[in-house]
Amino acid sequence: MREIVLDTETTGLKPEEGHRIVEIGAVELINHMPTGNEFHYYINPERDMPKEAESIHGISEAMLKDKPTFAKIADEFIEFIGDAILVIHNAKFDIGFLNAELAYVDKPALSMDRVIDTVMIARRKFPNTSASLDALCRRFDIDLSKRDKHGALLDSVLLSAVYLELLGGSQTTLGLQAEQKSRPMFNANQNHGLIQPRRKPLAQRLSESERQAHQALIKELGEEALWPTSP
Repeated sequence: MREIVLDTETTGLKPEEGHRIVEIGAVELINHMPTGNEFHYYINPERDMPKEAESIHGISEAMLKDKPTFAKIADEFIEFIGDAILVIHNAKFDIGFLNAELAYVDKPALSMDRVIDTVMIARRKFPNTSASLDALCRRFDIDLSKRDKHGALLDSVLLSAVYLELLGGSQTTLGLQAEQKSRPMFNANQNHGLIQPRRKPLAQRLSESERQAHQALIKELGEEALWPTSP
């Protein structure tokens, strides 16, 4: 299964008001494993850069003067994402801007049917808590030291790590280990060294009744059981 974790930076909040994309960053996952394959461009929006937007991502109008327009990189972007699932944090925002840019160059729109929104996953999994990328990185002990401002590629790398944690962390790779023993879940080349060991284990999630039920099941399995002790 191929997935593309994607992020954009823009000149503002609404494409219908003439705001444009100024950066696209994306990283490839195969069967939830990072491949190291990335897509990244700064983009000339063919308009000014509002100070409010620049204060968020640090991308100035001067920085973008010699960068390609979206029209120049559209075909490469479409080829990179192919028919992969798109993993995006607050997907409605990014898809809205991407579809506006694709419309400018007469390319087909991206369907929300192929999109996984990690904000929605986080809100279901951790209700009544912040679902921001920063908050999720802190929850999962993912290093934020390099994120002084928003950046499409860096945020895609961070979101890749968050996404795998939302899916269950290292448990998502158990079924793949036999054929991918030599491939770590993340390494410095694939994620810029952002994943760090947990400072402390996650809190036990089993209730006492679930623990007792587990112990009863183990006793029924007999001495040959693979799980001789309580979780």
